[in-house]
Formats: sequence, C-alpha cells, structure tokens
Amino acid sequence: MTMNFTDRVSRVEPSATLTISALATELEADGVDVVDLSVGEPDFPTPENVVQAGKDAMDAGHTGYTTPAGHLELREAISEKLAADGLDHGPEEIIVTPGAKQSLYEIIQTVIQGSDEQSGTSSRADEVVLLDPAWVSYEAMVKLAGGNLTRVDLSDSDFQLEPALDDLAEAVSDDTDLLIVNSPSNPTGAVYSDAALEGVRDLAVEHDVTVISDEIYKEITYGVEPTSLGTLEGMADRTITVNGFSKAYSMTGWRLGYFAGPKDLIDQAGKLHSHSVSSATNFVQYSGIEALENTDDAVAEMVEAFEERRDLVVDLLGEHDVDVAVPDGAFYMMLPVDQDDQAWCEGAIEDAHVATVPGSAFGTPGYARISYAASAERLEEGIERLAVEGYF
Repeated sequence: MTMNFTDRVSRVEPSATLTISALATELEADGVDVVDLSVGEPDFPTPENVVQAGKDAMDAGHTGYTTPAGHLELREAISEKLAADGLDHGPEEIIVTPGAKQSLYEIIQTVIQGSDEQSGTSSRADEVVLLDPAWVSYEAMVKLAGGNLTRVDLSDSDFQLEPALDDLAEAVSDDTDLLIVNSPSNPTGAVYSDAALEGVRDLAVEHDVTVISDEIYKEITYGVEPTSLGTLEGMADRTITVNGFSKAYSMTGWRLGYFAGPKDLIDQAGKLHSHSVSSATNFVQYSGIEALENTDDAVAEMVEAFEERRDLVVDLLGEHDVDVAVPDGAFYMMLPVDQDDQAWCEGAIEDAHVATVPGSAFGTPGYARISYAASAERLEEGIERLAVEGYF
C-alpha cells in the first residue's frame, strides 16, 4: 500500500535540535563519550518539593481527567505570577497545556488562516513575522497552519532588536497578522530592551497586529529585568503571553505550560485544546502550583549557576580568539562558524564528539547554537575538544 500524506506535513522538517540530540544519543549508545551542547534542558534535577507534590497528588488519587483549561488553583497561581509581572489576566483568560510548545501550536492554529485553495477563493494566507534567529518550531507551526513567513535578521546587531527596528518596520505592514517575540531569546539569549519592545508596540498598534510574547526564559536572566510585552500601553488586548515550567523549574519532562490572552482568544483556542490534548496531566498540575509558590530559592541557585557557566564559556572561547554576543538571559549563545554551519556541526559531532545545532535551523546560517545548560566540567571538555580538532 502506498500511503499519501498531506501537503502541510510535507512542508516541514523535523526539529533540528531534537535531531541532533537523537544523534548524540545514538553515539552514546555505541559507547562514544559525547559532550551534548545541543539541547535546551537544564542539567539540574527538578526541585525535590516539586517532585514530592506530584507524588502526593498521585497518592491522593489525582490521576483522572481534569478541567480542560487546567485546575482552577493552578490558573489562580499563574494569574498571580502574571500580575507580579504587570499583566492582568484572571483564571478565565488562561489555558494550561502539556508544555509551552503546545500553547504556541494552539495559538497559531487559532489565529493563522491558510489560503483556501480547494474552495476556489483567492484569499491570501496570513502573514507571520519572525525575528531571526528564531526558535526552530515557530516556522514549522506557521507552515502547519498554512501561513506565510516574513523574517527579520538580527545577526548584524548582535541579535538585539532595538538597532534593527527600522528593518522590522519594513517587514510589518497592514498585511501582517502575527508577530512572534521571544525575549529572552532562544537561540541567542538576547533580552530585548524596553525601547525595542516599545517599537514593537508602535508597529503592532499602527498595523493592528496580534503579538505572541514567548516568555519561557523570563525567569533566567543575568543583571537585567525583562519586560513583559503585554504590560505596554496598547498591548493588553493584542498580546498573547506564553510561559511554562520546563526551563526555570527544570521540569522539561513534566510537560507543563500555559498561555494567557484576551477572553475571545481563550474561548476559540479552547476548542482546539479540548479536541486535541483534552488537558495537561492532572497530578503534574499540582507540581506546577508548588513550583510557582515555593521554589524561588531553587530557581535563583540555578540562574546563578547558569550565569557562572555563561561567563566560563565566554572566557574559554576568548582564549581561542572567538568573540560572541554575550547573552543576558536563557542558557544559549550563538557561536560564529563557517558559512556552511550544517557541515560544521556535523563535523563537530563526528570529529570532536561535541553536539551543537546549526544556526541555519534558526534562520541564521554561519552560526552554531551551543547550550551551556551543562556542568562546568563538560563545557570545558567540549570547548577543548573543538579547539583540538581545529574548529576554532
């Protein structure tokens, strides 16, 4: 039998970050010692009190179906967290999802319309603007929704948005339907200035554009305080804020995220949510409550360690005359490499057994993304291997 597949699936590629990580795992299974700097996963265990909350919830019988939008107590805790960030969203304007990635997928499927070729109409596909380098799954999600992409390259401004606002203004028009802003950024670690976000606000208001503010790394910053885009004047009713528990609380495998936005968006996205994932896992949501309410010290310790590792990597690269844009948040940095970054990354894992991700996967060739969510010892080992094999 020959199975046919849809055009929308054929338009996308597998996640580059997960592909590289899978290759590293295969090499490790063959006994190769791989320094994996490819995946965005904290190397810290989930805080013990968060783990215990999940165990207690299971013991209490919280293993069945739950309210699709998420437990009210968790949405109330999220609402309080958002209020501390300056955002006003009650529990009725929040949906809890199995990971922030699912939040983004549901939002994009809800607000982006593809061209309806089968009906014979001439309607255009909705336009989405990305800031490059951009997280790999944004492009795939837009393509799956049938949308078109316009990209703005930030590589000439050390990945900061403020110096590139003129370029953004050229990209955004009355035909733009959605702009995605990720600050702190994956893959660059850049935290956009208030002036940059105000520039986004001005364009969004002028052209009546919906904006996704992906704030999954908001709690991981070094000496700067990121601003939530939805707090700016004129942005409350056009901003959809996304966050989750994977990064700041080291809960990647728990799959817990959320998004908050205007009630009409929540109502519409809730349809997709209820017909796809139904809800986030019941007992995991109790761990989410614990993470929001009782892990400030654990998060601060992890962030301090990430900052020390960032400084270590910058210093190690400097010893090999490699200059990088120093990130102010998240736990990534973009390493300048040969223009054929795919070949560079493939060679790095084959020769030096160091896993990185090609910048072209994020829309910015000529770079490799490295994650410093690894121990200082492994970071030192990885940089040394790359140097010995002539990759610097």
